[in-house]
Amino acid sequence: MSALVNYGGDDFCSGTSCYTNSTDLGRLRSISSQVDVYCPPRKRYRISASFSFGESEFGQNKQQSINALPDECLLEIFNRLPSGQERSSCACVSKHWLTLLTSIHKGEYGSSKVVKENVGSVSDDVEMISFDEDDGYLRRCLEGKKATDLRLAALAVGTSGRGGLGKLFIKRSNSSCGVTNFGLIAVARGCPSLKSLSLWNVHRVGCEGLSEIAKECHLLEKLDLCQCPSVSDKAKLCPKLRSVSIKDCPLVGDHGISSLLSSASAVLSKVKLQGLNITDFSLAVIGHYGKSVTNLMLSGLNNVSEKGFWVMGNALGLQKLVSLTITSCRGVTDVSLDAMGKGCIKLKQMCLRKFGGVQQDYTIRDFGVLSSCGLKSLTLVKCMGIKNISLEAPLPTPCNSLKSLSVRNCLGFGTGSLAMVGKLCPRLQHLDLTGLYGITNAGLLPFHESCEAGLVKVNLSGCLNLTDEVVLALTRLHGETLELLNLNGCRKITDTSLVAIADNCIFLSDLDLSRCAITDSGVAGFLKMRKPVVAIELPFTEVISQPRFPGEFCPRALV
Repeated sequence: MSALVNYGGDDFCSGTSCYTNSTDLGRLRSISSQVDVYCPPRKRYRISASFSFGESEFGQNKQQSINALPDECLLEIFNRLPSGQERSSCACVSKHWLTLLTSIHKGEYGSSKVVKENVGSVSDDVEMISFDEDDGYLRRCLEGKKATDLRLAALAVGTSGRGGLGKLFIKRSNSSCGVTNFGLIAVARGCPSLKSLSLWNVHRVGCEGLSEIAKECHLLEKLDLCQCPSVSDKAKLCPKLRSVSIKDCPLVGDHGISSLLSSASAVLSKVKLQGLNITDFSLAVIGHYGKSVTNLMLSGLNNVSEKGFWVMGNALGLQKLVSLTITSCRGVTDVSLDAMGKGCIKLKQMCLRKFGGVQQDYTIRDFGVLSSCGLKSLTLVKCMGIKNISLEAPLPTPCNSLKSLSVRNCLGFGTGSLAMVGKLCPRLQHLDLTGLYGITNAGLLPFHESCEAGLVKVNLSGCLNLTDEVVLALTRLHGETLELLNLNGCRKITDTSLVAIADNCIFLSDLDLSRCAITDSGVAGFLKMRKPVVAIELPFTEVISQPRFPGEFCPRALV
């Protein structure tokens, strides 16, 4: 072996030793006993032993790699990558490379001469790949443990060559290791085509991330923020924003809402504000700058008063408002509703939920005021401030435009109120009185007589005191137009009503008789008279059919 090592022929290191360093040579000799090789001359030996070198030239060369390049060089290389697929491959190398790729704006790719020369040979991924998403944009939803900065950064890099994300929904991100401003910044730089962004229960995203979205994503049309405690008034929004929803963000106040409305007043059409610490000032700004707002939802605004709603209506800026929903806002009174009815001239739908400031003499008497804006639909839900009105009260101006009335679980809305509604709204077609157990025949019978247009949908669920007399009058007067009838929980309704429905309601397609006093004979007679059979929901009753001949299979039908 020693002779082989000291061999100095022409075929081996030109007559000199391959290792000039005596230390390296000594190490090589020390492993000679471990080498078991037999091969023809002039071929390399295969060493089966495992050994390591110290800080020799071999070890120094092995440590050198592309990771030793400074970030500036890596960025120059990344900028020259001709396609999104190659950038995605580079992002898989390490987190460091992924971080560098997310720092590059999408517009910076292809700016070099090398990439421009390859444009003709490399097709655009946006044109090659078709997606089943809205408007051809990708849609992604990250929830729970999957909502991390690393995943967002990978999405931003991976989709940048395919048109980028169009809709992004992040839900219930982990408060300790979830999405932060870094992930949102990566999306902003890699996906400038983002049109819709929803953040629900994301605690670590603040104004820095949203500001970057506003800076880079000029096509953003919808922003939905729910339970984002780190978002404050400092976030600036996009000029093309059409829909914004801000819910349970305690750091958002008057300054943020005023900036939002003033900067996006030309295109902003849908606004939802819930659980915010805003005051009457924000309502005044909405009334002045909301010139394009068509849908407005205000909920849980504890710091607003009657003055704010009054100013919002009298500012005359909500000229295009079509739908208004107000929930749990103590400032809603007869005065404020009067101002909004006069100021919102195109208002068609109004929904008032969970408040006690409305006086009954206004809600019923002043439908004429609301008719000035052509109101077509009115919904009152759990409004405890409504009081019943006397049947002898003077009649206000009729509201001929109202087509749909829903009064649900408003315990103060009684027989007198319903009778007056029938006189005020002769063109009603849809009526929902769910949960009004105080309604009796005395209020509903005159109401049926007053409806001139013909009722189409009637929901009397939970009206415990109604009897067959009401159903007989309803089917006799409106049987030719009635399509839906819900009598769920009307315990005094019997088979007599079923016979009347079968005889008169020729267009009825949906019938609910749950928890009524009907019997098997009534159901059988109804089904015999009704051809074709309508969609019907009956009490839970077991019906056992008898076989017509021996051996016939007869299932147990539950109707």
